[in-house]
Amino acid sequence: MASTTIHLLRHGEVQNPEGILYGRLPDYVLSERGQAMAQRVAGFLSATRKIDAVISSPLERAQQTAEPIAAAFDLEVQSDERLIEADNYFQGMKFGVGDGSLRHPRHWPLLRNPFLPSWGEPYAVQVSRMTAAIDAARAQVAGREAVLVSHQLPIWVARLSFEDHRLWHDPRKRQCALASLTTLHFDDDTLTGIEYAEPAADLLPGAAKVAGA
Repeated sequence: MASTTIHLLRHGEVQNPEGILYGRLPDYVLSERGQAMAQRVAGFLSATRKIDAVISSPLERAQQTAEPIAAAFDLEVQSDERLIEADNYFQGMKFGVGDGSLRHPRHWPLLRNPFLPSWGEPYAVQVSRMTAAIDAARAQVAGREAVLVSHQLPIWVARLSFEDHRLWHDPRKRQCALASLTTLHFDDDTLTGIEYAEPAADLLPGAAKVAGA
C-alpha cells in the first residue's frame, strides 16, 4: 500500500494596491509580505516534511510562492495549467457594491445563478481539473509527498468535493487563508484524511492588530 501526501498550498499575498480582481491576469506578483509568507512555508515544510515534487499554477504569484519551497528541497518548480485560478467575468475590475462593478446594472444578470456560478468557471469544472492535477501528482510521487501551489477557490472547491459537500458556498467561510496548506492523505487511491495549517498565520493582513487586541 502506498501512503501518499499532497499539500495544496495557496499562494502568498499579492501586490495589488488598486484592489483589482486580478484572476488570471499577468504581472500580479507577490508583495514583500507575500514573499515572506512563501519563505515561512518553505521553512515549515523543510522542518517537518520530505517533499519530492513542487508543482505550481503557471501564474506568477503561484510560481513565486513555489520557488523557495523547491529550493529548500533542491527541486525544480514544475507547472500544471490545471492548478490555475478560476476564470471570472469580473477579472480586471473592482468587485463590490460601492465603487465596484456591482454598482452597474449591466453586470447584475451575471449573478443569476450562484450555484454554478454564472459569473465564472463552473465549480464542477474547477473540481475536475484540480482532481486531475492531484491524481497526476499522486502518480508521480506515489508513496511520498508533493506540494501543489494553486489559488483559493480551486483549492476550496476541491476540498469540498473530497469531503462530499455541496460546491456552492459562502466565500466568507472558506478555510483557505493566504499561504495556507490543505493536506490530503491517501492510501493508494483512497483519501484517508485532510489537514489544514497556516504556517504564516502571524503574517496575514490584520494579524498584528488582532494579536495586540
